[in-house]
Amino acid sequence: MFTKTASAELDPERLARPRIAEGVAVQEPMEAGGPWVLHRGGSRYFRVQADLARFTRILDGTRDHEQLAAVLGSPWTAHDVDMAVRKLADHQMLDDGTKPRRRHRRVRFIPPLTVQFTLLRPERLLRLVLPALRPLAGRSGSAAALLCALGGLLALVAQAPSVRQALGSPLPPSTYAGVVLGVLATTVVHEMGHGAVLTYYGGRPTRMGVMLFYLSPAFFCDVSDGWRLPRKEQRVRVALAGVVTQWVIAGAAALTTPLTGPGLREGLIVFAVVTYVSGLLNLLPFVKLDGYLALMSHLDIPHLRDRAMTDARRALGRTLFGGRYERELPELPWAVPYGLICLAFPLYLVFMAANLWGSAFLSMGAAGAALLLCGLGFLAHHLGRGTKSLVREAREAGARTRRIAAVGLGAAVLATACAMLIHLPYTLTGGYTVRDDGRTELLLPTSADRSLVREGATVRLLRSGVTVQQQTGAATVAGAKATAATAPLSMLLPVRTRALPMPVISYPLAVAATPQDRTGTAQLDAGKRPLGEWLYVKYVAPAVRW
Repeated sequence: MFTKTASAELDPERLARPRIAEGVAVQEPMEAGGPWVLHRGGSRYFRVQADLARFTRILDGTRDHEQLAAVLGSPWTAHDVDMAVRKLADHQMLDDGTKPRRRHRRVRFIPPLTVQFTLLRPERLLRLVLPALRPLAGRSGSAAALLCALGGLLALVAQAPSVRQALGSPLPPSTYAGVVLGVLATTVVHEMGHGAVLTYYGGRPTRMGVMLFYLSPAFFCDVSDGWRLPRKEQRVRVALAGVVTQWVIAGAAALTTPLTGPGLREGLIVFAVVTYVSGLLNLLPFVKLDGYLALMSHLDIPHLRDRAMTDARRALGRTLFGGRYERELPELPWAVPYGLICLAFPLYLVFMAANLWGSAFLSMGAAGAALLLCGLGFLAHHLGRGTKSLVREAREAGARTRRIAAVGLGAAVLATACAMLIHLPYTLTGGYTVRDDGRTELLLPTSADRSLVREGATVRLLRSGVTVQQQTGAATVAGAKATAATAPLSMLLPVRTRALPMPVISYPLAVAATPQDRTGTAQLDAGKRPLGEWLYVKYVAPAVRW
């Protein structure tokens, strides 16, 4: 394998008399035939063979390789010891002389774009609820969960018109707040579900808290201790426990909708649909969510995604630059295409999050615009690091510098051509309101680019629900002169309210088709822009304009 390893960088004296790093623990199998596990820092777990685990336990820095082989006895040799030491060094399990990090850190950054904030250690809490979990762990509990989840889906299908109405209409503020709080509470219970099933099988969930996952807020429960479980089926159940819990809650909410009044019914419908869909998204195996953990556990291949991405990167390097590379997963014929999707999928997530939260960030003014730009800039930084790793691996694999330079030049030319020749439609999103005197106005955030608003520009007037938008009217800009105004919270969120006014700029509209609502969402057609200009206007300009 043409990569620089940690063993190559470790002090030779420390390799000669190896000592296990502080914070590394060796854990015995939970039952006969189960795996031995090395872990460091509470979140990095490595399954090892029994002989390597026993070898790790005697590394105290006082013996050289010959002495270690003598202590271990046959069939160990000094060469075997050397190979084992280098393997442990490659996984950063040996003392390298640096000051160890604090064992329990509240904040952790996980590349490429996840930040975790630990709030509690849930082991004791979950052991308290374990007696209530035992009756649900059998076949009868599984059947009841399946019936509840499927029954909820059938209930939503049976009232499809009400579902469309609820998803496509703004909600009362109290109902919207209830849906948001319900989704947050369900996410917490989702994570507790992972930890509870792990605890049921004898494992220890180590951390629980909140995180920013590719710019989107979420909760997490660290169940890395699942690698100690003796059977892969148990690890699959731990991975899927959160989604199952989530779908049971969604099913229960959907089943109760026919028994409630109109106001509560639409809130329960929206909550159930959002909860079902978020559970389905959790099953995508391309990022480190539940679906990936279940797939990795089912195949019983640790670090499946990282190794598949390594194979994909090396396949890409071999195609572009040539050279000889070793496969990480030669037994999986689909590892390369899977790894390519895993490499690209975070980009999709970040841009989706930027589109989803972009308006909210921009409405916060300079701080929000700068925060959004920093998040995207950080992603660009990691793309640069990935490119650097690709080139470094290519050089170590024997690729010629001339070919690497030619490919780099070609990529730069292609990127420039795409930035200039690909045109995308650009829209300004804001709101509209019908005043008491009958005037209709376009409302835009104060950070909006006023140069894009021109007289005669087409404006679509929409009714925005939680997940669905429906055009109910049309207009054109009647004048390009902006005036200061205020707009209710409904300009940003799909709620029916005129409360909580915020500063905006307004433009008069000439209505071509009268909208059905007095307030709603407006989208101004600002024409098409080259890709490079589109990215600048959408993500960079709002930050520098302030």
